Amino acid sequence: MRVLVVAPHADDETLGMGGTIARLATEGHDVRVALMTGPGESGEHPFLPADGFKEVRAEFSKALDVLGVAEKIVCDLPAVLVEKEPIHVVNDITKKVVEQVQPERLYLPFPFDLHRDHRQLFYSFSVHARAYLTLGQNIKEIYCYETPSETHLSAPYLEPAFTPNAYVDISGFLDTKLKALKCYESQAQAAPLPRSPVAIEALARLRGSQVGVAAAEAFVIVRKNEL
Repeated sequence: MRVLVVAPHADDETLGMGGTIARLATEGHDVRVALMTGPGESGEHPFLPADGFKEVRAEFSKALDVLGVAEKIVCDLPAVLVEKEPIHVVNDITKKVVEQVQPERLYLPFPFDLHRDHRQLFYSFSVHARAYLTLGQNIKEIYCYETPSETHLSAPYLEPAFTPNAYVDISGFLDTKLKALKCYESQAQAAPLPRSPVAIEALARLRGSQVGVAAAEAFVIVRKNEL
């Protein structure tokens, strides 16, 4: 199975579904992770230092090596400023990613995450994933993952909350996820902050308890076709 994981920023993929990525790779699936943002096409971000992107991209590569992902796709939409780009430009970049991978399963950030890059990229990939289009017909399953520090910060009752209806048992891959997370030294947080190893393990244990396993990752099903 061809799997595409969309990471708006480096570390989103590991925080949100590192255990699932490791499990899918171990099971022999063709897993590709697309890092969608960086300094921008000019190579110079208006307010984030270029050296920071070089560092976190190196960490991204190391983390994916730990998770067992060989195919890494890196795009250059400007981080934190995706919504400022003309939508046709964003859609052209995301379309090329879908055309390159031809995924059968697609993982996206949750559309009501606090970070607007996440929202814009969910929308843009959804444009190409429409099931009646030739490009979207290959995509049989679409899931949203939860990103600690982003997914649970939308305004209560004003926007839909992340309410999972699919779970992946990562009991055998939690250690791998935590090892990959350690690669992101520049993004590290200490407990009790939401991106700390303690908090990430606690979330995995909580999600596991909800389905009767030692550790799990949770998802929202957007589409699952049985045609």
